[in-house]
Amino acid sequence: MAPNYTRTVLMTALLALPLIAAAPAFAQEMKPREPVISVTGDGESSIAPDMAVVNLAVVKQAKTAREALDENNKAMNDVLAALKSGGIAERDLQTSGFSIQPQYNYPQPVDGQQQQPQLIGYQTINSITVRLRDLAKLGAVIDQSVSLGINQGGDIQFTNDKPDAVIDEARKNAVASAVKKAKTLSEAAGVKLGRILEINENVPRAMPQPVYRATMMKEASDAAVPVQSGENNYNVSVTVTFAIEQ
Repeated sequence: MAPNYTRTVLMTALLALPLIAAAPAFAQEMKPREPVISVTGDGESSIAPDMAVVNLAVVKQAKTAREALDENNKAMNDVLAALKSGGIAERDLQTSGFSIQPQYNYPQPVDGQQQQPQLIGYQTINSITVRLRDLAKLGAVIDQSVSLGINQGGDIQFTNDKPDAVIDEARKNAVASAVKKAKTLSEAAGVKLGRILEINENVPRAMPQPVYRATMMKEASDAAVPVQSGENNYNVSVTVTFAIEQ
């Protein structure tokens, strides 16, 4: 009978092991959660832009696709040559779009019957994106480009080549804002603010001021195009979780 008794005791012990192991976990689950306070802080920092990104395009129309393409190529080659001779590097010039599209005339219905569209020519569009690192040349570059054939575009984005320092300043301002807000809330609630448990940052984003957006005419003015670069605002948002001391 002894072997059977030993097996019974051993089996009972093995069955009890999961209960013993689960006891600390159960006790931990029953432990009250630490009281916390979570706040969001916003920080901003401004800096003058040091680079402009400009979108320019040549649009040409002709009776045949070949003629429209040849006219467009000539104008764009003249523009690119002028930009390069003005000191803009190859790496700062990028084709951003190209298309050849047939153009149709849609006659009015005759006796209620729709008429077939009539092919009247072709349109070519060649677009480039220019990164200009000398903002003092921006107005003159636009003016010269229009004189050489640019007749669409003009969208300008003022940005910064290396914004790391100003973004770090915005981060500091965001954390300071969160700490101040948490102190105000804890004082209002009559509790004592504890240590920081967690900080989460949202992706920083630049807020360039939109300055110039237009469809440029073929005829250029005598003076360079007037533009104002203003300032770029970099905003950072953080969420900070604090413990509340008991």
